[in-house]
Amino acid sequence: MAKTNFQSIDEYIAACPPDSQAYLQEIRNLIRKLAPDAKERISYQIAAFERNGKNIIHFAGWKKHVSLYPVPAGSETFERQIAKYVDGKGTVKFPLDEPLPLKLIERVVKLHLEANKKLTKGD
Repeated sequence: MAKTNFQSIDEYIAACPPDSQAYLQEIRNLIRKLAPDAKERISYQIAAFERNGKNIIHFAGWKKHVSLYPVPAGSETFERQIAKYVDGKGTVKFPLDEPLPLKLIERVVKLHLEANKKLTKGD
């Protein structure tokens, strides 16, 4: 993807590889549903949602996968469920040739929302 300086998530998704666009839209819709008060933004030249002035989650589209950043800390069960998708430090990759694990992504978003709530209690 050669373009940078995206002004919106719509613009970002439109510039992503075509095969990743539907998955990105699904992830975006899920985050909107779980965090209706979160604001969409572009951060590090990828799609992100922020709440209380802090980024909650980033997501990106690639040729063979979509990614979520960062990987939240969770229970042992969660760690086992997400392990096959974790790649490197703080990245979760979901291959485009598999169905999107929406329940798992929902858990990722909820863990980030809980962390965000704790972070902003003192503000």
